[in-house]
This record gives sequence, C-alpha cells and structure tokens, in this order.
Amino acid sequence: MAYSRRQFFRKSGTGLGMAALATLLGQHGMSAAGSIAGMDQMLPQIAPKAKRVIYISLIGAPSQLDLFDYKPDLRKRFKEDLNGYLKAQGQRLTGMTSGQATFPLAPTMFKFNQHGQSGTWISELLPWTAKMADDICVIKSMHTDAINHEPANQLICTGSMQAGKASIGSWLSYGLGSMNEELPSFVVLHATHSSPYSNVQAISSRLWGSGYLPGKFAGVALRSLGDPVLFLDNTPGVSRETRRGMLDGLNELNRRSFSAIGDPEIENRMQQYEMAFRMQSSVPELTDLSGESDNIHRLYGDDSRTRGTFANSAIMARRLMERGVRFVQIFHRGWDQHGNLPRDLASQCKDVDQGCYGLIQDLKQRGMLEDTLVIWGGEFGRTIYSQGNLTETDYGRDHHPRCFSIWMAGGGIKGGQVYGETDEMSYNIVKDPVHIRDLHATILHSLGLQHERLSFKFQGLDQRLTGVEPARVVKGIFA
Repeated sequence: MAYSRRQFFRKSGTGLGMAALATLLGQHGMSAAGSIAGMDQMLPQIAPKAKRVIYISLIGAPSQLDLFDYKPDLRKRFKEDLNGYLKAQGQRLTGMTSGQATFPLAPTMFKFNQHGQSGTWISELLPWTAKMADDICVIKSMHTDAINHEPANQLICTGSMQAGKASIGSWLSYGLGSMNEELPSFVVLHATHSSPYSNVQAISSRLWGSGYLPGKFAGVALRSLGDPVLFLDNTPGVSRETRRGMLDGLNELNRRSFSAIGDPEIENRMQQYEMAFRMQSSVPELTDLSGESDNIHRLYGDDSRTRGTFANSAIMARRLMERGVRFVQIFHRGWDQHGNLPRDLASQCKDVDQGCYGLIQDLKQRGMLEDTLVIWGGEFGRTIYSQGNLTETDYGRDHHPRCFSIWMAGGGIKGGQVYGETDEMSYNIVKDPVHIRDLHATILHSLGLQHERLSFKFQGLDQRLTGVEPARVVKGIFA
C-alpha cells in the first residue's frame, strides 16, 4: 500500500518533547508510514507464505546437546578424553579452552523423551515446547562461520561478521514496506532474564541497525523498564493543537528545503517527526496489557504480567503483529554456559519455555500462525567436551560453530518434523546442512522475496543480506 504525501502529512502534532523523540527515532531508525513512500515497486517477487516475522534471539548460544540433539550413547563414554579426536577433526579452540590439557566428554545429564506424531526428541528442560512438538520444525543441522559471540551474532542478524551491514529486519522493511501507519515496521524487544548467575553477553544496536540502508528501516527498540520510548509524553503546557501547528510549520520549511536541495535525509526527518507524534498515542495503547484476559496470561505464564519478562515480551510481540508490524525481534540474553551449565541452562529455559508455547498457541487460535513466521535460536552451538571441571552433575561447554539447533514455526513451515542430522558426537553435520545464509534465504523466501534479487547499491556493490557466497532456500521444511 502506498500513501500520497497529502495523506501522509495528516493532522498530528509536535513540540519540544516531540523534537527529542524525533531525534531518538533518527538515531535508532524509523520504519513505518514514512517507509511506505517509494515502496510500491518493492512487491513480493514470489507467492509469500508469511506476512510478518517474530525472531526470538537467544544471545549466548543454547546447548543443542542438552535441548534437542539427543545422543544417549555418549553416556557410557563419560569423561573420555577427546584430545586426539579434536586434533584429527581440526577443532578450532577459543582462548577459553585452548589451555586445557584434556577435553573430557560431557554427555548431557538431562532426560529426553519423544513427543508429537514425529517423535521429536526434546529435553526435560523444555516441557512446554515438548507440548507443541507438532507445531514446530526443529533444524538440527545449522552451522556458522564464527566461533565467538560478537561476530556470530552479527552474522546471524546481518548476514556478515563485519559491522555496518543492514539487519534482517531492516532488509524486510526495505523490501516489503510497512503494513501500518502508527508504529515502526521493525520493533526490537529486550526481555529480562531471571538468573543472577547468567553470563550475559553485551549486544548493541548494530544487530538491529539499518547499516547502509536509509535510517528509517532500522529497528526501534521499546524499553522494558520505564517509558517504552524516551520523550514519549507531551511537554507540559503544550496542547495537541499547538503541537500540530508547530509540526505543520516545520514540515512546510522542510518541504521547501527538500525542493531546493533534494536531500533525502530532509524527507526522512519529516517522516520521523510524523512517526514520533503517532507513537505518542499508539505506544501507550500497545503497551497497556490490562485488556488481556486472565486466560491469555495463564497461557503465557504467571510472569507475563511483569513488564520486561520474556512472557510479557511474547504477548507484546503478538500485539505488535496484530497492529501490522512487519518484524519483531526479541532478544533474551544469558545463554552462555561455560560453567555451571545444569543450573544456568535450566533457569534460562524456564524463562522462555512457556512464553514460547503461549505465543505459538495464541497465534494459532487467532488464525495468525499460518502467515506469521516464528524463529527460535542462538548464534552457534556448544562443545561435546567440558570446559573446566567435569562431574556427574556439573559441567560447562565452549563455543561450537559446526552444528547447532533452532526451531521454526508458522509462515508455511511444516510442523512436527526434524530437519538435518549430526554425527554420533553432535560434532559434524551428516545430513542436510543449513548455513546462516541458507536460513536468511529461507526467511526471505517465506515472505515472498528472492534473496538474489533483494539488493541495495552501496560503494559500487549490489549489497544483499545473503552476500555473494552461495545460499539456498531450505525448501524441505515447508509444508
């Protein structure tokens, strides 16, 4: 849908608080009604299966061995030194384990059971996820190029380990435009974690930035504490009518400057002011969960009433989807278990397990799951050997880029299946490997975009989310 300039600059308002909010949007990107202009030519290139995406990013990398990649035969090899095996495999070691004299094999201490018609093996740490085994597709053959968190997170969020690239949400906003006028097309939520012991990785707006794409396509982060957006409230003593008049005058000056100079950033700035005003009314309504029923809160879990929790963020993601937001990314940190994994991984799983179940069931009962793609996963896997001391009840795992597990649901994905296989050590992939580039190509395909054709000219190169190396759509996971 494209809007004329007259329709776009409709009655709204401005003021000193508005200027501060517009500046904030300019710093972090704005991608709603303003992004619609010029987007009518960026139509889906193939029949889309999904209209929108919720990406649950588990920063720190969950252990595939303890959650989805069940290897029961390893239990009889407890504490076996894998030093020779790792050398033969050409293992890349991080600085955290490169000094170890031995690399004792650490099988999972958690029980697994088969669930759903597919018989998917799922850990006891994810009892709610197990209940929806027939709704999700578990991909056990993910792999990446990066072995440390910062480059790995940049790769999975932007398609490159180098900074300055556009994030996947920005690419979708650029390629498909917006489905709403009142909210950004790309929204970021930061969910809190409950464990005081979790090893929390630092992240930055590079993971949801627009890079070389115009700033209006960047993700806008809603805060989990305090005001959802800074400078959202009206300035005391300034009426809505006064704000509207100020904004109209400012827009007229900006339009004259744009006519004379033609700088697209002037137009972008006008769009940010308009979006800032609309968010003053749309964000408070969005974040007010008082109208959500008790049944919904029971579905997502008791902590869904507490702002900033994962369950609360999951409800927010559904509400954003209902309001036409194209891409919502929920970041949940604390998944980096180099030691005390049984304690800390159990806590992390408890944070997200029921919230994920509630989200999928809620989308399904509203008829939204079929055109909403949901992705769950981290940036790489964890090692089969223990980092540091190993006992029957305690161990840690280092980074492992050669294989890890994620799950996907909705958006045309066939639920109740497992895609890909790893070897008996959960070390190498033996069937149907899926690289990060393949995942990105598949996400774009689900929304009707061909990854080879979605590009943006920058520094003489047609930039793409999937880059210049080969990437394929994983068609085997679709229904």
